[in-house]
Amino acid sequence: METEPLIVKADAGVAIVTLNRHHKKNAVTFDMWRKLALGFEALSADPAIRAVILCGAGVDFSAGADIGEFATLRDAANAQDYEAANSAAFTAIRNCRVPVVAAIRGICFGGGFGLAAAADLRIATPDAQFCVPAAKLGLAYPQDAMQDIVSAAGPQMARYLAFTGARIDAQEALSAGFLLKVVPGEKLDAQAIEIARTVAANAPLSVRASKLSIRAVLSGDAIDARAAQDAGAATFHSADYAEGRAAFRERRAPEFSGR
Repeated sequence: METEPLIVKADAGVAIVTLNRHHKKNAVTFDMWRKLALGFEALSADPAIRAVILCGAGVDFSAGADIGEFATLRDAANAQDYEAANSAAFTAIRNCRVPVVAAIRGICFGGGFGLAAAADLRIATPDAQFCVPAAKLGLAYPQDAMQDIVSAAGPQMARYLAFTGARIDAQEALSAGFLLKVVPGEKLDAQAIEIARTVAANAPLSVRASKLSIRAVLSGDAIDARAAQDAGAATFHSADYAEGRAAFRERRAPEFSGR
């Protein structure tokens, strides 16, 4: 049995967050939801971190919220507290300062699907299976989680998954746009690290401005648009912009500082 259900490691600007309950298909407990929120908030505040990988230990990404806790922690009396913990985790991933890459193998159901949907990029193995089983459990997902699912999979697929509770495979998720690519199982970790390291090598302020701009386009929110405009404008006054131009002139790889 694992003693730590959530593992966070960092190296060379890339953090790896692992859901670590493989004996329970990485089902997320109430405590894990809270730790996910705090962990991603800490990573977002760390200037040394430039990309994050979210994955599951063993052969599955996550079976979603631990249904064993529902009778005591997700009943009518305290369901709102549980949903708030869910939402805080989704929000921390969605609002992470740096891009988040979800590396998915095996089961990606329910709250696990929500965690993946909150990430910026998603890759998966051919055996990955996806499901939003709320209708089969008689509950509803938080609105912000559904917003992530719609943004990631598109409204048509979001409706299909939410209304039917059906499972789709990796190729169907790829066709819907939920996945960036499907890669062989033995190459998943290496592919996720390659993507994250490529992101980490680029100018952090530029990547941040792009993430905010994409969010503003998807949300149509004036506050998001203003944040994107401010972040974009700041890049032109940065040391990294000067470094990027110098590196181009000198035909060398740039070394970005994030300033």
